Amino acid sequence: MSRGRIFFYVQHLLGIGHLRRAAAIARGLAREGFAVAFVSGGEPPPGLDLGGAEIRQLPPARAGDPGFASIVDAGGRPIDDAWRAQRRQALLEAFADAAPDIVLIELYPFGRRPFRFELQPLLAAAAARQPRPAVACSVRDILVDRNDPQREAEIIAIIRRSFDRVLVHGDPRLVPFEATFPGAREIADRLRYTGYVVNEAPAGARSAAGEGEILVSAGGGAVGAPLLWAALAARPLTRVAEKPWRLITGPNLGGAEFERLTAAAPRGVAVERFRDDFQALLRNCHVSVSQAGYNTVMELLVARTRAVVVPFAEGNETEQPLRSRLLAERGLLTVVEPASLTPASLAAGIDVACLAAPPAIGSIDVAGVAGTVRAIDDLLGVRARAAAGGRNAVLR
Repeated sequence: MSRGRIFFYVQHLLGIGHLRRAAAIARGLAREGFAVAFVSGGEPPPGLDLGGAEIRQLPPARAGDPGFASIVDAGGRPIDDAWRAQRRQALLEAFADAAPDIVLIELYPFGRRPFRFELQPLLAAAAARQPRPAVACSVRDILVDRNDPQREAEIIAIIRRSFDRVLVHGDPRLVPFEATFPGAREIADRLRYTGYVVNEAPAGARSAAGEGEILVSAGGGAVGAPLLWAALAARPLTRVAEKPWRLITGPNLGGAEFERLTAAAPRGVAVERFRDDFQALLRNCHVSVSQAGYNTVMELLVARTRAVVVPFAEGNETEQPLRSRLLAERGLLTVVEPASLTPASLAAGIDVACLAAPPAIGSIDVAGVAGTVRAIDDLLGVRARAAAGGRNAVLR
């Protein structure tokens, strides 16, 4: 018998960072005896490990451009009302089939606003169900800065009306949630910090793969081409040009771009799309070069890897630049600003990182999977006590 039934909604649009963090949480919940229905609205990437969680794949959607100005379906067509109706119906049917004790929604209402067409009906279905499932938001530590008081007020109203918890996957000693969401004090009774979610190393991953390499990785790869090309051109300018280099492009880099990179790579440079032993490569490399997404940065810190990051900053994205700046101020990594990315600037950053000491994260909480499990367990207990008291309102 399971400890509880979890309905976990996740919609990734461009990279796969949101999906990887959610998958780590799903694995942790399943490992601890929860029955997890993992409802994914994005394109399924290769090698996604959900452990014992059950995947429920919705008709996939993705961002039509790096600035998130449009949403397109699996065929690259802009989504329309017919597509929205199909998605909404599929989501509500999955919810009814799962009969969950807890609905866990990644990012919304802090993001994923274009998906209100299905998320508002989902919240309404949860509110109408007897007994009512608890509802929680799963959100990273840093939000994109929109500087929109009206939008902030809308988020607060949705949280207070429909959500019992906001699980912040971070540590306030590094970044308090109010740093990028000033309205946090208005929902303080709902907030719970879980610690940072870090993808665990696979069993038996203590290999020597990639030892001493320069490892360049582009996450999902959808916006990674400039970094990969800059790294290839930076190699002969660095003090580590004679070391082996490995470029991991990610599954979403275009096929033609991948072929061009492979053809351009000189001897001593490997170009690959994906490695299931990525964490071993990260732990064993001499220096890592990457963007500054949540998952990559936390894995770098846990592995104590010297790192150069080039934060993604297109479309007014502020999350990666802020995270990079905060960690650089602590001496935990080297930043090359995307606006000044050239082979020479990247080579200089790599040389600086080569001379740095391995980072030490100190007291930053990186046990976010266990922290999330505890928060979910606590919420189930609160729900049970509320049900015993005959209440069907927002839980405290």
